[in-house]
Amino acid sequence: MSDGGFPKHFDGRRFYNPGAPQARPFLDVLRWKLSSRPEPSPAFISDVQQSTPPRRVESSQLRITLVNHSTVLIQQRAANILTDPIWSKRAGPVSWLGPRRRRKPGVRMEDLPDIDAVLISHNHYDHLDLRTLRQIAARGRSTFIVPASGACLLRSEKVEPVYELDWGESLTLSGFNVHCVPALHFSARGILDRNKTLWCGYAIEFRERLVYFAGDTAFGDHFAQVRNNFGRPDFALLPIGAYEPRWFMSPVHMAPEEAVRAHEILGAKTSIAIHHGTFQLADDGIDTPQRQLMACRRDDSFLILKNGQFTEIPR
Repeated sequence: MSDGGFPKHFDGRRFYNPGAPQARPFLDVLRWKLSSRPEPSPAFISDVQQSTPPRRVESSQLRITLVNHSTVLIQQRAANILTDPIWSKRAGPVSWLGPRRRRKPGVRMEDLPDIDAVLISHNHYDHLDLRTLRQIAARGRSTFIVPASGACLLRSEKVEPVYELDWGESLTLSGFNVHCVPALHFSARGILDRNKTLWCGYAIEFRERLVYFAGDTAFGDHFAQVRNNFGRPDFALLPIGAYEPRWFMSPVHMAPEEAVRAHEILGAKTSIAIHHGTFQLADDGIDTPQRQLMACRRDDSFLILKNGQFTEIPR
C-alpha cells in the first residue's frame, strides 16, 4: 500500500490503474480513429465574455473561475491556484498540430493575478501545455506541482520550482495544503512513453474550505476514498467531456451521468463541470457534454460555467 492507504500503482517500470480497466492499447486507438464519426461542431464559437479576476480575495471567501477546458482559477485568502493551464490555440506538441481551440479563454493571460501554485494532473497536451507553463514561470512567484516522475519535463523547460507528488503525498504551502489523490487515467506525450509518469487529482485544503480537482478520470472507487479521507468538498471540479465512444473512452473519461454519480458520492456542496466546451477531443460534440449534464443532473448544485464565469462562497 502507498501512503494515504491507496493501493500500489507502479510495477517498477510503468504506472497503472489498480483494480480498474487500463487505457486502450495503441491498436484500439487506430481502430477508433478509423471508425470514428465525430459529432459535427462549429469551427469556432464567439460567445465568451472574458472576465478579470481580483488580484486577491479576502478572509474566508472562496472564488472559482472557469478559464477554459480544465483550467480553473481557485482563489482563497492569500492563495491563487491554477489547474492544468492552457492558453494555446492547439492542444498538441507543436503550434500547428493537435485539436484546435473552439472557444477563447475566459481570462486573458495578461489579466491573471499572481499565481502562487500551478497544479498539473497529468502530461497530456491539453493538460500540460509547455508554452503556457513557460509564460506563467516567466512571471515569477509560482510553484508548480506535478504527479510522480513528471518534474523532469518541466525542469528541462526552466519551469521551476517544481515538486512531484505520488498518490497519498502532500505539500504544504503558505496558507493551504495540496494532497495528491488517485485518478483513473493514463499518461503519454508520444508513442514510447506511455504511463512512464503518474496521473492524479488533488485535494486542496484551506483552513476553512476544501476544493477537489479530479483532473482527468474515469468513474471509480477513488471518489469514495477522497470523501472518506478529506470529507465533503466545498467545490468539486469534475470532468464531463471526451466520453464517446464509450467502448474506447470509458476506462479514462467519465460520461456526464457518471460525473453526477461522482458528485453525489463525494457529497460535494457544489460541483463544477470541467474538460468540455473548448477542445473537441473525442466523438461527442463540443457542447454535447453540457447538454447531457443538464439532462441528468438532479439539481443546480452541479454547475455549468461558461469560460470566464465564476462562482464563490462569500466571506
